[in-house]
Amino acid sequence: MTRASKLFITILIIIGFMASCNTNEPRGLPYYIGPDLTPLWISKTSDSFEHIHIIPAFSFINQNGEVFTEKNVAGKIYVANFIFTSCGSICPKMTANFSILQKAFANDDEVILLSHTVDPERDSAATLRRYAGIKKISATKWQLLTGSKAALYTLAKKEYFAGDSLGYYGDLNEFLHTEKVFLIDKHRRIRGVYNGTLPVEMNRIIEDIATLKKERPGS
Repeated sequence: MTRASKLFITILIIIGFMASCNTNEPRGLPYYIGPDLTPLWISKTSDSFEHIHIIPAFSFINQNGEVFTEKNVAGKIYVANFIFTSCGSICPKMTANFSILQKAFANDDEVILLSHTVDPERDSAATLRRYAGIKKISATKWQLLTGSKAALYTLAKKEYFAGDSLGYYGDLNEFLHTEKVFLIDKHRRIRGVYNGTLPVEMNRIIEDIATLKKERPGS
């Protein structure tokens, strides 16, 4: 999709958002549809609702060497971030905070965690498996994902809007090092963006997941 097309869809959604302000429908959680990550509350009866950004199909390898695709998150709420195992700055904090979510949703099959590596040349499935053991990561709850750098960076920067470098999406060749964490609903739409280095943000995610669960089926 061209930048002009995305801009047109963005305008449609903003119009839909303005129209929704005149309804009595509960606001719930917003939607995030573009690289500026501006939250928008959009009425489900709006014509622009069908144009809401959706995380596309993907295929990676998890810490157990298994193929993991969008089919594995079908019907689930998930929380996603981007890390690398040799990171000594923000990533350990983000992983420690994800452990809070792992504990909170340990017995909830409706919620899953995804950590994508941004250093796939070094973070093989075997490396991720060792990392999972060190960090006490449960493979049934928390997937560590690797794959081709092109696929990982395209997904991160163009679909999650995780890049923070210059340009519409950021340079795909520029190393990605972001503290952003994303809450994705059962339809693979971005519903929350958080600072993954802050433990208090995990409380927000837990609360927002509870809100998502209250949405009507098909919403």
